[in-house]
Formats: sequence, structure tokens, C-alpha cells
Amino acid sequence: MTAALHTSSITSLPLIARGKVRENYAVGEDRILMIASDRISAFDVIMSEPIPGKGALLTKMALFWFDKLDGIVPNHLTGDDPLSVVSDAEKDQVRDRAMLVKRLKPLPIEAVVRGYLAGSGWSEYKAGGKVCGVALPAGLQNASKLPQPIFTPATKAEMGDHDENIDFERCAQIIGRELAEQVRDIAIRLYQRAADYALTKGIIIADTKFEFGLDADGTLTLMDEVLTPDSSRYWPAESYAVGSNPPSYDKQFLRDWLEQATVDGQPWGKVAPAPTLPAEVIANTAAKYQEALDRLTR
Repeated sequence: MTAALHTSSITSLPLIARGKVRENYAVGEDRILMIASDRISAFDVIMSEPIPGKGALLTKMALFWFDKLDGIVPNHLTGDDPLSVVSDAEKDQVRDRAMLVKRLKPLPIEAVVRGYLAGSGWSEYKAGGKVCGVALPAGLQNASKLPQPIFTPATKAEMGDHDENIDFERCAQIIGRELAEQVRDIAIRLYQRAADYALTKGIIIADTKFEFGLDADGTLTLMDEVLTPDSSRYWPAESYAVGSNPPSYDKQFLRDWLEQATVDGQPWGKVAPAPTLPAEVIANTAAKYQEALDRLTR
């Protein structure tokens, strides 16, 4: 395995943005080199230790899903080789972990779709019987399957801040009602196709978030990562039971460890800096990601 990449340092291209996991570099006026590092974040805090192989795995999984979801909505892939736009000395930072994509105008909302009650959705439901303004039947439990998938958008937070769940009306105010309806309908179709496929491989996709942008012609386009363990809640179908959180193929292992972690003898307050990750947590997190990919693509 190649060395873990915590932070890329491409100097032959201008850096546009550095996110929690990805770094975007400008390739001319109309393309972006999107590199998936091996960083991992939880509770919107980036861990100091990388997860070896994670960036390559995320890229492979995203490309797999872009292919599976073809025909529903255009995506940002150009089909061009990412290695073709960097110097020879920089290719090791790019190989297997990058996508060369169209430059889009990102929508300022995250398109979250939930098929099951979990996480912040379960917390909202317990408090008022709704999730992001969507009224749900009484009597649901943690991990209950919803009658049908629901669109529960969120605002995009600045680095270090938490995304904020919003209702559809607020989403429509931010991006316009017609576009909000288009995003909602397409996001649900994407989720449904992916969830139906994953179930044939023994995986439940409880929820996921999609990112969309507009191209120069105003065409809605699927962008960023898609249906990776970083943006989705994956549960093994064989251990699913209503009423409790199933073991996850996503970041839940890391989150669970962090919930018990301490810094200077005190419970970690979910703000930077994060606790130092033990080798066991790094290895187990990497194994969860790999198992999800193996099951989906076998």
C-alpha cells in the first residue's frame, strides 16, 4: 500500500479549496482536479491521523456509484485522466485517489435523503414527530424504516461548524422553489436506486447526502462524492433490528470511540483538536470502509 496522504501539496495547479477530506485544484477555467486525501472527520472535526487507503477507496466507490446511477441526472465526471494534468513528481499524490471533474456552481444546500430513522433524524423525531418539517407516523423507533424515503436538506457549514438541518420551505427560499423541487425529486430517485441495489448485496443504506451544482447552461449536475461511507449510513442487513443502532460500515465505529474518548482527563467536547486515534481504531475504521466496498462490488 502506498503511504497515507493526509494533505496533498500540488504546486503545478492553483489550489481552490481544502475541505474536510478533499482538495480541489483548478485545471484551466472549466475543470477541477478533486483529490481525496486519507483524512477523516467526525462531528465536523478533522482527525490528525489519516486512514491509510481511504482516499483511493472513496474514489473507487464514488466512481462505482456514478456508473450505477447513470441516466437519472448528469454528473460532474469528465472522463479525463487525472494523472494527465499534474507533473510526474506529483502523480503519486493523485494516482487512484482523484477525479478530473467539470467546474460547476455548487448549490448552497446538501440534499439529504433518509430511508430510515437514525442520527439527528431520530433525535428530531423524538422531540416532535417530524424530521426537517416532514411529519412522520407515530410509534416509530430508532432505526425504523420510513414509509417512503424523505428529503431532509441541510445548509452547508463553514469548516469546523455543524451543518444545520432545514425544512423544505427554507430550502426553497435559499435556491428557489422550482430548483428545490427538482433537487428533492432527483435525490430521492438516486437514493432509491442505490438503496435497492445495496440491499441485494446485504447492505442497508439508511441515509445519504448528495451534492449538486449547476453547469454553465444551468443544468443540474450531481457532484462531489456520492454514496461513500463518508456521506452515507451503511448497515449490514443481517444484523439490522428496529430499536437500536446497527453496527455500521461507515464512520460510526470512529464516532462511538470518540464519544468515550478523553482529552487531558476530560470527555472530549467535539471541538478541535481531536483526541489521538489509537492504531486499533485506525485499522478497524479502514477495515469497515473496505468491507463496504467489497460487499457492494463483489
